Amino acid sequence: MPQQGFSLVELLMGLAIGAIVLSLVSPALADFTESNRRQQAAQSLLDGIRNARTMAITRNQSVVIHGINGDWGQGWRIILDISGKGPGDADNPLLIEQASDGRIPIVGNWLVSRYIRFSSLGQPLVPDRKFQAGTLHLCSAREPVSQLQVVLAATGRVRLASQKAEQALCRKDKAIRSSERAAL
Repeated sequence: MPQQGFSLVELLMGLAIGAIVLSLVSPALADFTESNRRQQAAQSLLDGIRNARTMAITRNQSVVIHGINGDWGQGWRIILDISGKGPGDADNPLLIEQASDGRIPIVGNWLVSRYIRFSSLGQPLVPDRKFQAGTLHLCSAREPVSQLQVVLAATGRVRLASQKAEQALCRKDKAIRSSERAAL
C-alpha cells in the first residue's frame, strides 16, 4: 500500500528549512519596510511644505507648518499665522493636519527644527523677516544616519535628496543632540 502523507522526520526537516530561510529573509524585509515608511514620510512632508507655501500665496497671509508636539516624526500641522506667533498661539486656525505613527525619526537643523513660516509671497521667513532655509533629516531607526533629506531653499523651493550620510542630529541621546546642534 502506498504512503499518503509525510513522516514526522520529513515535517520537522521542512519546518527547519523554513525557519532558516525566514531568519535570512526577515532582516531584509525589515529594512525594506523601514525604507518604504521613510519614503512615504518624506513624500508626505515634502507635499505638506509645498501645500503650506501654496496656501500662503493664495490666501495672501502667513502660513506655518510645524511638527506635531514639536516633533516632525509624529506628523505636521499647517496653520494660518494670524497672530505672528506661529505654533505658540493656540488661537491660530488649523488648516491641515497629517499625523504619523512616529516610527521614522525626523529632525531638522536649527532654522527648521520646529516650524517653517511662509510669508504671503511664499518666501520662508523667520519672524524678524530674515530668510529661513534648512534641512529636515529622515533618520534610520537603528543608527545615526540620515537616509533622506527634505531641503528648503531660501527662495521657498523644497526638494527631496537621498544622500545617505552620518548625521549628528540623528543620534538618540538628547544631550549630545542639543550640544551638537549649537555647534552646527
